[in-house]
This record gives sequence, C-alpha cells and structure tokens, in this order.
Amino acid sequence: MLSGLRSDSLPDFGAAVWRATELGCAAGATLATGHAALDAQLPGAGWPVGAICEILQPPGQRNEWRLLMPALRVSDGTLVAGPVVLVGPPHVPFEPGLAAQGLDARRLLWVLASAPDERLWAAEQALRCAGVLAVLVWLSQVRPEQLRRLQMAAQGHGKLLFVMRPTQAQSESSPAVLRLLASTQPDSDALLLHILKRRGPPLDQPLSLPARPARLAALLAMHRGDTSVAAPGPAARGARHNGFLQEGDDALGRTASLA
Repeated sequence: MLSGLRSDSLPDFGAAVWRATELGCAAGATLATGHAALDAQLPGAGWPVGAICEILQPPGQRNEWRLLMPALRVSDGTLVAGPVVLVGPPHVPFEPGLAAQGLDARRLLWVLASAPDERLWAAEQALRCAGVLAVLVWLSQVRPEQLRRLQMAAQGHGKLLFVMRPTQAQSESSPAVLRLLASTQPDSDALLLHILKRRGPPLDQPLSLPARPARLAALLAMHRGDTSVAAPGPAARGARHNGFLQEGDDALGRTASLA
C-alpha cells in the first residue's frame, strides 16, 4: 500500500519532473520572439515550433504584426528565413511598411480564402510545404477538432503556426500550447499581453510591450513635431502602418508616395 511508503524512499527524477509552480520546458524547438520580456515568460524562451500559438484580440484591433514581426523578419541560424503564408488576412499587406520594419514582402504568400473550411484547408496545405517558415491564419469560427488537425500538421512538419481569433474564443477549449490575449489601450502606446495558457503557473499581471518598433516610433514622433526623439534610419522613412493597409487606403498611391 502507498501509505507505507516514505517520501525519502521514492526515486528522485530531478529535472525530469515538471512542477506546476514552475515554468515548464518546451516540448520541442522554439524561436525567440524578439521581445525579451515575453521570452522570459515562455517555455523555451520563444515561440514553440510545431505547435499552435493562438493570438486573441478584441474587435477592431490588429496587433499581430506588432507582436510577430521581430521573429519573422530574422533568422537565428536554426530556422531558415523561408516564406510566410498568410491565410485570410483582414487587409492587403502594405509592402513598404513591412520593408521598413525589416521583413521582405517578397517572402509573403497571401492566400485569398473567406470560408472557414477553405482557410483551414489552405493552412494545412501550407504547413505541409517544406520551405515554409510560418503560417498565419485568421479564424473567427473554428471547432476544437479542426484546430487539433492543424496542430497535428504543424507538429508533423515542424512549422510555426499562429492562429488569430476573437476574444470570445477565450472560453472555448483549444489544443494550442500557448494562448495570448493581445490588446492596446486608447491612452497608451503599449501592447498588453495576457498569457492565458502556457506550460507554467498563471501570469497574474499582463506584459507591457512597446507598441511600435523604435524606428517607427521615432518617425511618428517627428511627424508630431517631437524633436527630442532621434530620427529614424532611411529604411523607416515613409512607414505609416504596422504591416497592413487599413480599409480605404490605396496601395499604389502609398507606394508611389514613398518613391
């Protein structure tokens, strides 16, 4: 009977045993997020490779590029900087804005798909492509079993997979190993991240990350007439968006104005 066993007679598994009060280790490879404060709170200190990362956002907010850009624009030597597939993005990618933040827009493959089933199919096929670095898919409606299918594809092919969902999905079950709620405050320039799910203890307070890259923040400050901020480098001149056109913008007109 177990009642007769003493704790000192049990084998010591050491680091092989994960305690829920501690930040767990990543099950596989990870890619640094580019945000030091976020890396410190994630198992493996980065985005998990071969698993779903869910990014939940309030209606009308588009913070995914602010959050993901640092990881997608560079390679740490362990992952090839291959194509990034966008499945059902809400806006047309704004190439000069992406280039100003260090991401070559030629690496983007944009998939036009409106129906949820079409987006799921396209995302799964993209995950199977050997050269793809990451897949970003926007899903307003999805069932847990459909997410599990995506999870299996990401795991089987070792790909980064980011699923953008609305905040109301917070109460739904999900196989994602990491779930974040990203939001911005009207009176602040910071990006607030609530870590809803991770392999570790709950995070009581949200993380506050800079909402914009340093070069873009400097450009906006110059536009406001704030001369106390250093001028941005040449690559940042003309960038006015965080990677996507807003509704009503003219892509050709924007590009011409940057020439």
